[in-house]
Amino acid sequence: MDKEEQITSRKTNALNIAEVTTDKTGLYHCSYQRGGRWSQFSDPLQLVMTGAYDKPSLSSMAGTVVAPGENVKLQCFSKINHDVFILTKEDGDHVTQNQSSVPQDRGRQAIFLLNPVSSTQAGTYRCYGAFHDNPYVWSQPSDPLQLQVEGTTDSPSSTQPRHSTAPSGNLASQDRRLGIWIGVPVAVGLLLLVFLVFFILYCLHKAKNNAERKERHPEAAGQVNGQASEAADPQEVTYSQVNCHVPHQGTAGTLLGAQTDPEQRVCDAGLQISQAPGPALHLGSRTHSYLW
Repeated sequence: MDKEEQITSRKTNALNIAEVTTDKTGLYHCSYQRGGRWSQFSDPLQLVMTGAYDKPSLSSMAGTVVAPGENVKLQCFSKINHDVFILTKEDGDHVTQNQSSVPQDRGRQAIFLLNPVSSTQAGTYRCYGAFHDNPYVWSQPSDPLQLQVEGTTDSPSSTQPRHSTAPSGNLASQDRRLGIWIGVPVAVGLLLLVFLVFFILYCLHKAKNNAERKERHPEAAGQVNGQASEAADPQEVTYSQVNCHVPHQGTAGTLLGAQTDPEQRVCDAGLQISQAPGPALHLGSRTHSYLW
């Protein structure tokens, strides 16, 4: 008998413990004496003190709504280096499981397997942390985890989405990786935006300087434009026909080629000018030229 206490002789007796302390925790048995002989011990009763440490976290890796026959893993995690974790089921079939802890993300964890899950395993679960040197002094209970099995009367329809609860130990590392993946594109986008703003400002400043330069020197711009337009004009082509005669000597109709003496000659020219831009000329105009 782990805890021995003499009580008065009657059919039913009670052992009163006014205040539970660590030295009062442990396994309790009871027996009775009759005719000078003691009976066998009763089944053990475990007396536990809770609330000695901060609460751990409890999560389901398969979600809180599972199908019958599915393998379910419940993870109990704490940043306190507990040696052992205890899983309890509070309603229905009261179940208690002990599992040694392993290191996980600057803490300790234990994985409890429910294989395969059935309708009798649906209910509310909590977990606790403890140490080997004082196994009946537990931490505060974790937040309750409601495990629902599809097909039972109190479970939601199978068409509803499952609500998975990620392990708290993994959440921190997942958040860090997510922050890196989001931060890198944001930083690159900001750099590209700053470069684009500077490029636009440079283009606007250059265009403003060009406009001011044209306003200060309009004559130079006009001369450059005039020279460019003149260079682009096609060349003029002029056709002329010349008839010459001597007004005082010889016949009026004598051609220039029939005269033997070099005398003064008067020539009539009929001009034909091709169409081209420039000063206007009248076709068929007469000019006088003197050939000596």
